[in-house]
Amino acid sequence: MSENKNWKLQPGVNLAPEMVDEVAKIACALKSLSAYTTFVLEREDCPEDLRQIVEEGLDAMGRIFQW
Repeated sequence: MSENKNWKLQPGVNLAPEMVDEVAKIACALKSLSAYTTFVLEREDCPEDLRQIVEEGLDAMGRIFQW
């Protein structure tokens, strides 16, 4: 398992230990992008395709990590 104890994989997800940290970096980036997108959505000028891409990425990460 990864050295980073902050990331817990979903049951049944098998990733090589060295990959968990790399995938976790992507998850962090998506969470940050999600926060930014939420901010932009409040301003009502966020493109629909950006919102959809972010949501699809977060859904994918949710299938890998528990948060």
